[in-house]
Amino acid sequence: MRGQLVVVPILAMLLLYGVPWWTLVLAPEWGLAGTIAGTVVLAAGLVTMPVAMFRGHAKRQSDASARLGDSLLAVIWVLFSWSILSLVLRLALLGVEDPLRSRIVAGATVLVAAGLLVHGNRVAMRVPPVKRTDVVIPRLGPGLDGLTIAVLTDTHFGPIDRTKWSEQVVAAVNALEADVVCHAGDLADGAVAKRRKQVDPLGGVQAALGRFYITGNHEYFGEAQAWLDHMAGLGWDTLHNRSTLIERDGDRILFAGIDDPTGTASGLPGHGPDLAAALAGRPDDVPVVLLAHQPKQVREAREADVDLQISGHTHGGQIWPFHLLVRLDQPTLSGLTRHGPTQLYNSRGTGFWGPPFRVFAPSEITLLTLRSA
Repeated sequence: MRGQLVVVPILAMLLLYGVPWWTLVLAPEWGLAGTIAGTVVLAAGLVTMPVAMFRGHAKRQSDASARLGDSLLAVIWVLFSWSILSLVLRLALLGVEDPLRSRIVAGATVLVAAGLLVHGNRVAMRVPPVKRTDVVIPRLGPGLDGLTIAVLTDTHFGPIDRTKWSEQVVAAVNALEADVVCHAGDLADGAVAKRRKQVDPLGGVQAALGRFYITGNHEYFGEAQAWLDHMAGLGWDTLHNRSTLIERDGDRILFAGIDDPTGTASGLPGHGPDLAAALAGRPDDVPVVLLAHQPKQVREAREADVDLQISGHTHGGQIWPFHLLVRLDQPTLSGLTRHGPTQLYNSRGTGFWGPPFRVFAPSEITLLTLRSA
């Protein structure tokens, strides 16, 4: 088993760098000097990337190393993906002799990858657009018809200082004048002392009826309880396996939240999802909105007759075609889906993890409007 833990990542890295090496360096036959230069560049990335990512995301967190390693990961992933897709172009150019055909393919691959990375960085770093969705909840009373919920998730405040971006996101949320604002986890990567400058603008979020926060899996890589305490200090209602009842015009709705599943193995007392505790004392016939970071937690939500689950976690795949791997673990990537009696809204996320790129998976600030039958 230990051997597999070492061999599998090594093979994955060799494949990740080996396919672009063949497509961009070997097949085009650039000559001895060109082959050596291209090989040296890719070999440097092969060695540097894992070292930088380890240094950047280990306990001491070197932000400079994280920025380097994360960026290299994005570059090689896009080059790998489009090197594979370039086989289609290679087939289309069967009438062209090598090495010209391979050089055309290599040039097209680099141009497409560069364009996607430039655009993907702009998409990742911008203030996300607002995605508006109506959700019909049959049990919702008329007094709550039109209740609006602004959803933030996966902000992942980390190695890149996005304090200004955080302030701009808060301004965008406040402009929505939502009744409720939720943060569905993966708030930040790192300790409170290191990331609070970026997080603290969230204290300025305005909501008429409530601001709710739950933990994601990334909080459990660092200081989950400290982040719960910090968000509480900023005035957010931390739904740590608990719920809050909201009333408007004589009708009520329950907002509940559960921990991310990684909390179970975190060693923190009382952490880990506990839906029964979150719904304890739930009034009869009152609709329930559940915050649960991972979409797959809808399996328990449907058994508990939850009306709406709000999740994040997937980032919509973040960098295409990574979504294919995400779908192996999660029931959905984004948007509103139904799972028995439970509707699930899965946000693509407001920020990004690691590589500051989003390719074919734009970020969002979500505005859900609840409608009664």
